[in-house]
Amino acid sequence: MKVHWERVGSEPVFEGRVFDVFRDTVRMRRDGAEREAVFDVVRHPGASAIVPLFEDGTVALLHQFRYALGREIWEIPAGTLAAGEPFLDCARRELEEETGQLAGRWTVLATFYTAPGFCDEELRVFLAEELSSGRGALEPDEHLEVARVPLADAVAWIGTGRIVDAKTIVGLTRAREHLIAAGRWPAGPA
Repeated sequence: MKVHWERVGSEPVFEGRVFDVFRDTVRMRRDGAEREAVFDVVRHPGASAIVPLFEDGTVALLHQFRYALGREIWEIPAGTLAAGEPFLDCARRELEEETGQLAGRWTVLATFYTAPGFCDEELRVFLAEELSSGRGALEPDEHLEVARVPLADAVAWIGTGRIVDAKTIVGLTRAREHLIAAGRWPAGPA
């Protein structure tokens, strides 16, 4: 089934600090039939997320307050792309700001769309290794604590419901798969 579509109108509904919302009118054709539909779309600049893996097999996780949920949750470091910023540059910036770490080796683990039913946000997840101390610099609205957790334990937290954040679930499971394929699982010193 191939749908041919054309945006015939787009009206801004909301302009925010991080994302904008548009109401798009779309003309669609499928199997000879044509119709118009209206979609509300969140336009997002994209984001990077990082699984910071230390030599001892621990990962840096953030325990941070998320206002939309009204509670704290466990997450991997992440942040929104600045205008024109490449994904890797964003990942480097966010890793240092949120954890105070720099990384000597970067591996792309996954690229995915967070909520394609209504949002165009593309998120790229990186594995950061060969970590060394840098300088942390949290944003004024960030309230978080950094904890080092064995990667195997962090992956297990997904199954227990202790980790509920989608990018973190993707990042940790892809890190495990990457390390298994490289013959480096379980993570940590040999």
